[in-house]
Amino acid sequence: MKIEYVARHFKIDDGIRTYTEGKLRKVERFVEEPVDVHVTLVREKHRHIAEIKLGHRHGIIQAAEETSEMADAINLAVDKIEKQARRARKKFMDQRRRMDRSLEEPYWPVEVLDGSSLITGSGRKVVKTSALPIKPMTVEEAALKLEESSNDFVVFKDSENQQVSVLYKRRDSNFGLISAEA
Repeated sequence: MKIEYVARHFKIDDGIRTYTEGKLRKVERFVEEPVDVHVTLVREKHRHIAEIKLGHRHGIIQAAEETSEMADAINLAVDKIEKQARRARKKFMDQRRRMDRSLEEPYWPVEVLDGSSLITGSGRKVVKTSALPIKPMTVEEAALKLEESSNDFVVFKDSENQQVSVLYKRRDSNFGLISAEA
């Protein structure tokens, strides 16, 4: 982490430098290298202003605080920076997780049957086809979803054995589970 200090009407001593660097170490775990920090400390009469600008691989984070003590201003500005960095890191990780999920095959493979391929004489036809989202969940979570659903079945990917399963409502008010053979 490269830290650059600028002071206006204020003398920066080693105590302020070490205090600021110590506080900025907490933020370092939320941002990716390279990290450049510009700290501007300003004193105007009885006001002490700390402005921090942190540039990292994914963008720039800025914060400014004004109090009657310089250490308090630095502390509050670093807290704002940390909050912004934590939020940006969470957003980045959520986007990556969503991207990973979208790369998997999310839908149940449904084949559209031609009328000639069905048994002749039965008089039944495939009238409707639909794509179902397959989400990883436990059997208990699937049961909860089935109770809330208007359908008589739920297709899901069992999070314990990673197999596609179907949970359905039986006529005796219980549930049935259909799993693929391994």
